[in-house]
Amino acid sequence: MHGSIIIPAHNEERLLPGCLKALADQPGIEGFEVIVVVNGSTDRSAEVARAASDLIPGLVVVETPTGGKANALNLGDSHATLFPRIYLDADIQLSPGTVRSLWEALNVDEPRAAAPHIRFDTEGTDAVVRGFYAIYERLPYVTEGLIGLGIYALSEKGRQRFDAFPELTADDLFVQRLFTLDERITVPGEFVVRVPRRWQDLLAVRTRAAQGSQELAAAPPVPGMDAAMTTRSTAQALVELLRRRPGLIPAAAVYSGITVAARVRSRRTPQQWHRDESSRQQS
Repeated sequence: MHGSIIIPAHNEERLLPGCLKALADQPGIEGFEVIVVVNGSTDRSAEVARAASDLIPGLVVVETPTGGKANALNLGDSHATLFPRIYLDADIQLSPGTVRSLWEALNVDEPRAAAPHIRFDTEGTDAVVRGFYAIYERLPYVTEGLIGLGIYALSEKGRQRFDAFPELTADDLFVQRLFTLDERITVPGEFVVRVPRRWQDLLAVRTRAAQGSQELAAAPPVPGMDAAMTTRSTAQALVELLRRRPGLIPAAAVYSGITVAARVRSRRTPQQWHRDESSRQQS
């Protein structure tokens, strides 16, 4: 079993140890290159990463003063030599056996993308946040071959679908739209996304997501990429969900309100990076 794992890390000294410890506990991790790209950081992310070298034999730490996730992903790719290739956010911890499941799904001579199951941690959040995710976790973007929100992995031929990562906010959405539903695989294993704690933080995160979708739709086309906005299909799925689960109507009102507000704000405010710090506090 072999492959490369690329972890962009910008000021991640608090959460990076958990990410690397979870990787160290993966069966077969000794066959993987684990490349941590510390980009534009002002904290101890690089030192924290190097401290895990005893746990992960194939750990490489790359430092660059240039920030930006796309730059970090491309720099990681330039150091990687193996496939499949796993792109992992530094705040994500994979459940045991997930790396093996990804390798088994992607060690093929076909273009494939894969990710494990996702679970949203809403403990300690306000009612608006809980209502939003009660709907969001049931919509097609999440339930039908999700690629992103913290991790995605590509077979060798899958990685050949594009050259370098473009300077886009939504790198995961860019990758997902390069693959048909039949080419996207959800593997055994799980990762947990700790969501924003307050509705104000959620709105900021969803505004950035809306800007990322608009940015992707306006970007120069990439052969094979479906860059169409998915508003209509999401609305249809929401109507069908409420037909089957009318008890979710109050949550749907919350979801719709946050979504509309985020889209309005996304057109009125300059494009900027927003990282929700409320969800990044260690509990």
